[in-house]
Amino acid sequence: MSEQQESLDRVMVIAAHPDDPEFGCGATIAKLAGQGKEITYVLLTSGDKGSHDPGVRPGQLAATREREQRAAAAVLGVKEVIYLRYADGILENTLALRGQLANLLRRHKPHIVFAIDPWKHYQLHPDHRAAGFAALDAIFAAREWNIFAEQLVEDEDPWRVKQVYLFWTDHPDHWEDVSDTIGRRVEALACHVSQVGTDTTKLDERIRERAAKTGEKPGYSFAEEFKLLQL
Repeated sequence: MSEQQESLDRVMVIAAHPDDPEFGCGATIAKLAGQGKEITYVLLTSGDKGSHDPGVRPGQLAATREREQRAAAAVLGVKEVIYLRYADGILENTLALRGQLANLLRRHKPHIVFAIDPWKHYQLHPDHRAAGFAALDAIFAAREWNIFAEQLVEDEDPWRVKQVYLFWTDHPDHWEDVSDTIGRRVEALACHVSQVGTDTTKLDERIRERAAKTGEKPGYSFAEEFKLLQL
């Protein structure tokens, strides 16, 4: 982050499932937390469909994945994890979801938001598309006086997010040097045992290989890339 960004000290990550933040921007989150930023996660689902084992009940898996996400967030230095608990696999960008997110933005007042890029070409997962659009629609709504105006009680004002970093993007224009925190990303991902298993050797290799490839253009040993929106 640039010097101008140093005063932007509250960060919110809005994602569809547990482990999305770690796979999408985990090393950057660890870097920002290390700089003293206050990080909040908002997970729209609890990942209750994230298993191919027919014997695993969705409710049981959701509880497991929420525990794993809390552990991963703690590794990265995240202050709070909020679960909205929409059903996994069938997430929609409804007005109700948009209103919930706008209300969270107005309450927590993040200067920076990280979200999934919903315009990624051929993004197959409907939850990822829905989560990205819902986040961006809520960011727009949160700054308007007359959208979800019932949320603005007493002396509450709308809230304008200053910057949005979209991860999993086809059109990156910002690269974050994560050479010092790539290991924390891998450590956090290892907490998601239900998704990555207990042997994370290959995961470690894959994450570092991709981050090294991403870092080639900006000249970093390891990097994460984003589409940056200045609002």
